[in-house]
Amino acid sequence: MKCLAIADLFIDKQMMKEGLASLEDFGIEIIVKEWKHENLEALQNDNITLESKGSEAIALPEELIEGLEDYDMIITQFAPIGKKVIDQCENLKLLGVLRAGIENVNQEYAKSKGIIVLNTPGRSITSVSEFTVGMILSEIRNIARGNHKLKNGEWEKYFPNGVLAPELKESTIGLIGYGAIGQRVAELLRPFGGKILFFDDYYQGDTHDTQVNTLEELVKQADILSMHYRLTEQTKNMINKEHFNVMKKNTVLINTARSGLINEQDLAEALRERKIAGAAVDVFDIEPLPRDHPYNNLDNITITPHIAGSTVGNFANSPVILSKRIIEALE
Repeated sequence: MKCLAIADLFIDKQMMKEGLASLEDFGIEIIVKEWKHENLEALQNDNITLESKGSEAIALPEELIEGLEDYDMIITQFAPIGKKVIDQCENLKLLGVLRAGIENVNQEYAKSKGIIVLNTPGRSITSVSEFTVGMILSEIRNIARGNHKLKNGEWEKYFPNGVLAPELKESTIGLIGYGAIGQRVAELLRPFGGKILFFDDYYQGDTHDTQVNTLEELVKQADILSMHYRLTEQTKNMINKEHFNVMKKNTVLINTARSGLINEQDLAEALRERKIAGAAVDVFDIEPLPRDHPYNNLDNITITPHIAGSTVGNFANSPVILSKRIIEALE
């Protein structure tokens, strides 16, 4: 079998080749090409376009589609695999996606052609869960805020959440979504000693934490809320003005998942009017974040440029995880 692996600026050719070594040992010939971009921002802009508009929004360059009829398998991270690519692959049997989402691949069309589509669910568990805990601590303990003030010559000890910051030990933490990342966040937070509640329509099983029946019940009780749902038509704007109106005044909201889960304008209004104490956000409706975005004029929000998943382990391990899945499927 012959496999085309499409590298990029996050998973480069060397990482791709090393990560797919087990496929070569299995007898698959790996050809690595690169989807080239001038810089990471250009790649990220294309990725955002594909996530919002689908796999047909951007065409692959000619050097990547040349000779596609020779391949039995394609592995991609961000490079789009649309109808044109699939139609040109006369022998294609499997599409591998080095990420949890598959927005850059026309999955339905591939399946209609009898092509198996595999992704790498769970690749971001460690990176995003660790970052989430960091965002929680940074926001409630004013770490980023204090750093910014001090570097600007201000010895400030009074912040929007007061002079004395809350402790995780005495806090009720509410997780919205209790999948792999939500559960890992809970594991990382338990040693701090706080009470952990969660809402998840789909979770069934035993847990150390307390499941609540409704989202409304959770947002009323929690001091810290952290988003871990997948974004769908049903979950879009699942946190909005109605929820901010019933949250505690000391609530802090964390979002390292998807921007669309929270209504951005409603969150900005809630922060501006001090309905809640603060927020920490890594994802936005428009990226890069526009300079005139309301978040930039608020003193009670910590914002980061969509970097929760940006770790060496996350990207380097993705080809390894996918290789195992592919070998299992072929066997």
